[in-house]
Amino acid sequence: MGAGCKEAAAEVGIVLPTKDEPRWIQDETRFNDALVAAGYDFEILFSEGSSAKEKENVEALITKGIKVLIICAQDSAGAAAAAEAARDAGVKVICHDRLITDTDAVDYYATFDSISVGALQGGYLVDKATDTGNPLYLYAGAASDNNAFLFFEGAWNVLQPKIADGTFVIKNSSEAVALQDKATLTRDEMGTIIGQITTNWDFDDAKSLAEANLTVASAADKGDVFILAPNDGTARAIADAFAADSDVTSYVVTGQDVEIASVQYIIDGKQSMSVFKDVRLLVTDSIAAAVTYLEGGTPEATNTYNNGVIDVPAKPSVVVTVDKSNVQEALIDSGYYKASVFTGLD
Repeated sequence: MGAGCKEAAAEVGIVLPTKDEPRWIQDETRFNDALVAAGYDFEILFSEGSSAKEKENVEALITKGIKVLIICAQDSAGAAAAAEAARDAGVKVICHDRLITDTDAVDYYATFDSISVGALQGGYLVDKATDTGNPLYLYAGAASDNNAFLFFEGAWNVLQPKIADGTFVIKNSSEAVALQDKATLTRDEMGTIIGQITTNWDFDDAKSLAEANLTVASAADKGDVFILAPNDGTARAIADAFAADSDVTSYVVTGQDVEIASVQYIIDGKQSMSVFKDVRLLVTDSIAAAVTYLEGGTPEATNTYNNGVIDVPAKPSVVVTVDKSNVQEALIDSGYYKASVFTGLD
C-alpha cells in the first residue's frame, strides 16, 4: 500500500508490472512522493509479471473505490480485461508508458514518443558507421509489449535505408534479411522479426540469445559490430556477451532508460548510449491526467495512438540521447542523478 492512502479507500490506483526492473521501482517512488505531496489517497500494486495478478490488482483497487486507474500493462493485449473491468466500474483508465491494446476501455495514454526512442537508437548506429558491410545485430523487447513494436519501428525506419545501401549487413535474423528491402513494415512483418530477436526484456534471455548468435556467426561476421539493443538491461547483457568474444574487435550498442548500471557502463566505455526518458515527466503527466479526471476535466492531448480499436489521446514526452559526451549535462546537472553514484566522471 502506498504511503498517504487510507486503509479502506483510495482515489487513485496505480498498477506497475514488476519489481524486478529498476525502472518500475523508480516510478513507484516518484508516484508515491508526488501523490503524497498532492494530498490524494492512493495505492500502488505490482503485477509480478502476471496478467492474472494484474487483473486481480485492478479488481482489488476497484473495491477500494478508486476513481482513476493508472496502469502500466504487463501484457499490452492481456491488460484489456483489466481495463474493461475498471471501465465497467466507472473508473477512468490511464495507460502509463505502455499502451493497452485491443479494447476501447482506455481514456488516456501518458507516454514517451516510443517511435522516436527507436529512431534515436537507430540514428546513433548510423552516425557511428563508416564504409560499408558493417555487421548489424538486431534485438527487440517482448512481443507481448506494444512498445517493443514501436521501438523497433522507429529503429527500422532509420536503419533500413542504410541496410539497403550496404552500410549495414544483418547477421542474426533471417526474417529481417528477408524484409530488408522494405522501408515500412506491417505489424505482422515486425512480429516475425521480433519473434526471432526477442529478449523478453530479460537480462538472461538477452545474454543467451547474443551468445547463441555469436556461436553460429563466423569471424567475418564479427569484427567491428553494431548492435540494436532495446533497453539498458538487455544492452548490458548483450554487451557482456560481445565483449567476451575474441573475434569482436569493437562494438557500438544502444539502450534506453539510463539505468544507473548502464550509465556506469557508458562512462566505462562498455555501453555506447542510452535514451533518456525522464520518468519524472511521465509520472507528472500521468498524475496530471488523473487529477484532471478527478476534477471532472479532460487531460491535455497533443497526439493520439491507435490501439487496434480506438485512437487513444496522448501527450508524448520528449526523449534525449545520452552518451559519454553528455552524461554530466543530461543526468547530473539536471538533478536526475547525483554524481556520487558513479565512478570515473570527469
